[in-house]
Amino acid sequence: MTDVGVVTVEFAGEYFPIEAGSRFTVGREGDLAIDDNLFLHRHFLEIFEVGGLWWLSNIGSRLTASVTDSAGGVQAWLSPGARLPLVFEATTVVFSAGPTTYELVVHATQPAFRATQREVTSGDSTIGDVPLTESQRLLILALAEPQLLRDGTGMSEIPTSARAAARLGWTVTRFNRKLDNVCDKLDRIGVPGMRGGQRSFATNRRARLVEYTIATRLVTKEDLVELDRPHASGEDEDA
Repeated sequence: MTDVGVVTVEFAGEYFPIEAGSRFTVGREGDLAIDDNLFLHRHFLEIFEVGGLWWLSNIGSRLTASVTDSAGGVQAWLSPGARLPLVFEATTVVFSAGPTTYELVVHATQPAFRATQREVTSGDSTIGDVPLTESQRLLILALAEPQLLRDGTGMSEIPTSARAAARLGWTVTRFNRKLDNVCDKLDRIGVPGMRGGQRSFATNRRARLVEYTIATRLVTKEDLVELDRPHASGEDEDA
Protein backbone atom coordinates (compact mmCIF):
# COMPACT_ATOMS: atom_id res chain seq x y z
CA MET A 1 0.00 0.00 0.00
CA THR A 2 1.29 3.47 -0.91
CA ASP A 3 2.26 5.67 2.02
CA VAL A 4 0.35 8.90 1.39
CA GLY A 5 1.60 10.44 4.61
CA VAL A 6 -0.26 13.06 6.58
CA VAL A 7 -1.45 16.46 5.44
CA THR A 8 -1.76 19.39 7.83
CA VAL A 9 -3.87 22.49 7.33
CA GLU A 10 -2.34 25.74 8.61
CA PHE A 11 -4.63 28.67 9.32
CA ALA A 12 -4.09 31.76 11.51
CA GLY A 13 -1.26 30.14 13.47
CA GLU A 14 -3.10 26.87 14.13
CA TYR A 15 -2.34 23.45 12.63
CA PHE A 16 -4.87 20.71 11.90
CA PRO A 17 -3.40 17.28 10.95
CA ILE A 18 -5.50 14.98 8.76
CA GLU A 19 -4.98 11.25 8.74
CA ALA A 20 -5.44 9.12 5.63
CA GLY A 21 -8.97 7.75 5.36
CA SER A 22 -10.62 10.76 6.98
CA ARG A 23 -12.32 13.82 5.50
CA PHE A 24 -11.66 17.39 6.64
CA THR A 25 -14.10 20.23 5.96
CA VAL A 26 -13.45 23.98 5.88
CA GLY A 27 -16.09 26.68 6.02
CA ARG A 28 -18.30 28.66 8.35
CA GLU A 29 -18.74 25.35 10.16
CA GLY A 30 -16.82 22.05 10.01
CA ASP A 31 -13.46 20.73 11.16
CA LEU A 32 -11.99 24.19 10.49
CA ALA A 33 -14.64 26.82 11.21
CA ILE A 34 -12.70 29.81 9.96
CA ASP A 35 -15.22 32.65 10.40
CA ASP A 36 -18.89 33.41 11.01
CA ASN A 37 -18.94 35.42 7.76
CA LEU A 38 -22.39 34.85 6.24
CA PHE A 39 -20.92 35.22 2.74
CA LEU A 40 -18.93 32.03 3.43
CA HIS A 41 -20.45 28.61 2.77
CA ARG A 42 -21.25 26.51 5.81
CA HIS A 43 -19.10 23.80 4.19
CA PHE A 44 -16.84 25.16 1.43
CA LEU A 45 -13.72 23.01 1.02
CA GLU A 46 -13.06 19.36 1.73
CA ILE A 47 -9.70 17.56 1.96
CA PHE A 48 -9.59 13.78 1.67
CA GLU A 49 -7.43 10.89 0.44
CA VAL A 50 -8.44 8.49 -2.32
CA GLY A 51 -6.50 6.39 -4.82
CA GLY A 52 -3.17 7.10 -3.13
CA LEU A 53 -3.51 10.88 -3.48
CA TRP A 54 -4.74 13.68 -1.28
CA TRP A 55 -7.43 15.86 -2.87
CA LEU A 56 -8.86 19.33 -2.33
CA SER A 57 -12.51 19.62 -3.36
CA ASN A 58 -14.80 22.67 -3.61
CA ILE A 59 -18.11 21.47 -2.15
CA GLY A 60 -19.69 24.94 -2.14
CA SER A 61 -22.13 26.30 -4.69
CA ARG A 62 -20.91 29.88 -5.33
CA LEU A 63 -17.40 30.63 -4.09
CA THR A 64 -14.16 29.78 -5.86
CA ALA A 65 -10.57 29.48 -4.61
CA SER A 66 -7.07 30.07 -6.00
CA VAL A 67 -4.70 27.16 -5.40
CA THR A 68 -0.94 27.49 -5.87
CA ASP A 69 2.31 25.77 -5.01
CA SER A 70 4.49 27.40 -2.36
CA ALA A 71 6.54 29.32 -4.93
CA GLY A 72 3.50 30.68 -6.76
CA GLY A 73 4.68 29.15 -10.02
CA VAL A 74 1.64 26.92 -10.54
CA GLN A 75 -1.90 28.20 -10.08
CA ALA A 76 -5.33 26.65 -10.48
CA TRP A 77 -8.83 28.09 -10.19
CA LEU A 78 -11.01 25.76 -8.08
CA SER A 79 -14.65 26.27 -9.04
CA PRO A 80 -17.72 24.80 -7.28
CA GLY A 81 -17.84 21.04 -7.81
CA ALA A 82 -14.17 20.81 -8.90
CA ARG A 83 -11.33 19.03 -7.14
CA LEU A 84 -7.54 19.06 -7.42
CA PRO A 85 -4.80 16.70 -6.20
CA LEU A 86 -2.56 18.10 -3.46
CA VAL A 87 0.78 17.12 -4.97
CA PHE A 88 3.09 19.79 -3.50
CA GLU A 89 4.86 19.93 -0.16
CA ALA A 90 2.99 23.17 0.57
CA THR A 91 -0.15 24.27 -1.25
CA THR A 92 -1.58 27.76 -0.68
CA VAL A 93 -5.33 28.25 -0.90
CA VAL A 94 -6.70 31.80 -1.17
CA PHE A 95 -10.38 32.70 -1.45
CA SER A 96 -12.76 35.59 -0.79
CA ALA A 97 -16.22 35.71 0.76
CA GLY A 98 -17.78 39.15 0.56
CA PRO A 99 -15.18 41.80 1.47
CA THR A 100 -12.91 39.34 3.32
CA THR A 101 -10.02 37.34 1.86
CA TYR A 102 -8.76 34.16 3.52
CA GLU A 103 -5.52 32.22 3.13
CA LEU A 104 -4.62 28.77 4.36
CA VAL A 105 -1.75 26.40 3.58
CA VAL A 106 -1.93 22.62 3.22
CA HIS A 107 1.35 20.87 4.12
CA ALA A 108 2.04 17.31 2.90
CA THR A 109 4.63 14.95 4.43
CA GLN A 110 4.74 12.80 1.27
CA PRO A 111 4.29 15.20 -1.69
CA ALA A 112 4.02 13.65 -5.14
CA PHE A 113 6.04 16.54 -6.63
CA ARG A 114 8.58 19.06 -5.43
CA ALA A 115 8.32 22.65 -6.60
CA THR A 116 11.36 24.06 -8.39
CA GLN A 117 12.90 27.39 -7.47
CA ARG A 118 11.59 30.22 -9.63
CA GLU A 119 14.20 32.63 -10.94
CA VAL A 120 13.78 36.22 -9.78
CA THR A 121 14.66 38.91 -12.29
CA SER A 122 14.84 42.68 -12.04
CA GLY A 123 12.92 45.17 -14.15
CA ASP A 124 9.22 45.73 -14.76
CA SER A 125 6.82 43.24 -13.23
CA THR A 126 4.99 41.06 -15.71
CA ILE A 127 2.12 38.61 -15.69
CA GLY A 128 2.80 36.37 -18.63
CA ASP A 129 3.69 38.80 -21.43
CA VAL A 130 1.71 41.73 -19.97
CA PRO A 131 3.86 44.42 -18.31
CA LEU A 132 2.68 46.42 -15.32
CA THR A 133 3.29 50.15 -15.18
CA GLU A 134 4.31 51.80 -11.93
CA SER A 135 0.79 53.04 -11.21
CA GLN A 136 -0.75 49.62 -11.91
CA ARG A 137 1.67 48.03 -9.47
CA LEU A 138 0.85 50.66 -6.84
CA LEU A 139 -2.86 50.00 -7.31
CA ILE A 140 -2.34 46.29 -6.70
CA LEU A 141 -0.24 46.99 -3.60
CA ALA A 142 -2.89 49.33 -2.18
CA LEU A 143 -5.55 46.62 -2.54
CA ALA A 144 -3.33 43.80 -1.25
CA GLU A 145 -1.75 45.78 1.63
CA PRO A 146 -4.01 44.47 4.46
CA GLN A 147 -3.32 40.86 3.53
CA LEU A 148 0.40 41.42 3.00
CA LEU A 149 0.76 43.15 6.38
CA ARG A 150 -0.55 40.26 8.43
CA ASP A 151 1.88 37.51 9.37
CA GLY A 152 1.22 34.01 8.10
CA THR A 153 -2.16 32.67 7.10
CA GLY A 154 -5.49 34.10 8.18
CA MET A 155 -8.02 36.64 7.00
CA SER A 156 -8.01 40.27 5.91
CA GLU A 157 -10.43 42.90 4.62
CA ILE A 158 -10.23 44.04 1.00
CA PRO A 159 -10.13 47.87 0.81
CA THR A 160 -12.91 49.68 -1.01
CA SER A 161 -11.95 51.64 -4.11
CA ALA A 162 -12.35 54.88 -2.13
CA ARG A 163 -10.04 53.68 0.65
CA ALA A 164 -7.39 52.37 -1.76
CA ALA A 165 -7.56 55.57 -3.81
CA ALA A 166 -7.07 57.66 -0.66
CA ARG A 167 -4.05 55.51 0.28
CA LEU A 168 -2.50 56.44 -3.08
CA GLY A 169 -3.60 60.07 -3.07
CA TRP A 170 -5.71 59.49 -6.20
CA THR A 171 -9.28 60.36 -7.05
CA VAL A 172 -11.73 57.46 -7.09
CA THR A 173 -12.30 58.11 -10.78
CA ARG A 174 -8.60 57.70 -11.55
CA PHE A 175 -8.38 54.60 -9.37
CA ASN A 176 -11.33 52.90 -11.06
CA ARG A 177 -10.00 53.73 -14.53
CA LYS A 178 -6.67 52.11 -13.71
CA LEU A 179 -8.43 49.15 -12.07
CA ASP A 180 -10.34 48.66 -15.33
CA ASN A 181 -7.02 48.68 -17.18
CA VAL A 182 -5.38 46.08 -14.93
CA CYS A 183 -8.41 43.78 -15.00
CA ASP A 184 -8.63 44.07 -18.79
CA LYS A 185 -4.97 43.04 -19.11
CA LEU A 186 -5.43 40.01 -16.88
CA ASP A 187 -8.65 39.04 -18.61
CA ARG A 188 -6.89 39.07 -21.98
CA ILE A 189 -4.28 36.56 -20.79
CA GLY A 190 -6.93 34.25 -19.40
CA VAL A 191 -7.03 35.03 -15.68
CA PRO A 192 -10.57 34.09 -14.58
CA GLY A 193 -12.74 36.29 -12.39
CA MET A 194 -11.81 39.63 -13.93
CA ARG A 195 -15.32 40.01 -15.36
CA GLY A 196 -18.68 39.69 -13.67
CA GLY A 197 -22.23 40.91 -13.38
CA GLN A 198 -22.92 44.57 -12.69
CA ARG A 199 -24.18 44.13 -9.13
CA SER A 200 -21.23 42.06 -7.92
CA PHE A 201 -18.49 43.14 -10.29
CA ALA A 202 -16.89 45.90 -8.22
CA THR A 203 -16.28 43.77 -5.13
CA ASN A 204 -15.55 40.54 -6.99
CA ARG A 205 -12.86 41.90 -9.27
CA ARG A 206 -10.99 43.54 -6.38
CA ALA A 207 -11.15 40.29 -4.43
CA ARG A 208 -10.02 38.21 -7.40
CA LEU A 209 -7.19 40.64 -8.17
CA VAL A 210 -5.93 40.36 -4.59
CA GLU A 211 -6.27 36.57 -4.65
CA TYR A 212 -4.33 36.27 -7.89
CA THR A 213 -1.50 38.65 -7.03
CA ILE A 214 -1.00 37.17 -3.56
CA ALA A 215 -1.17 33.56 -4.78
CA THR A 216 1.27 34.10 -7.65
CA ARG A 217 3.63 36.23 -5.53
CA LEU A 218 3.29 39.08 -7.98
CA VAL A 219 3.52 41.37 -4.95
CA THR A 220 5.00 40.56 -1.55
CA LYS A 221 5.23 42.21 1.85
CA GLU A 222 8.67 43.59 0.96
CA ASP A 223 7.11 45.55 -1.93
CA LEU A 224 4.89 47.63 0.37
CA VAL A 225 7.66 50.23 0.83
CA GLU A 226 6.79 51.38 -2.69
CA LEU A 227 3.51 52.80 -1.40
CA ASP A 228 5.31 55.38 0.74
CA ARG A 229 7.87 56.49 -1.80
CA PRO A 230 7.31 59.76 -3.67
CA HIS A 231 5.70 59.25 -7.05
CA ALA A 232 4.81 61.50 -9.94
CA SER A 233 1.37 63.00 -9.41
CA GLY A 234 0.45 63.29 -13.08
CA GLU A 235 -1.44 60.78 -15.18
CA ASP A 236 0.79 58.17 -16.76
CA GLU A 237 0.60 56.06 -19.87
CA ASP A 238 -1.99 53.60 -18.55
CA ALA A 239 -4.50 56.28 -17.58
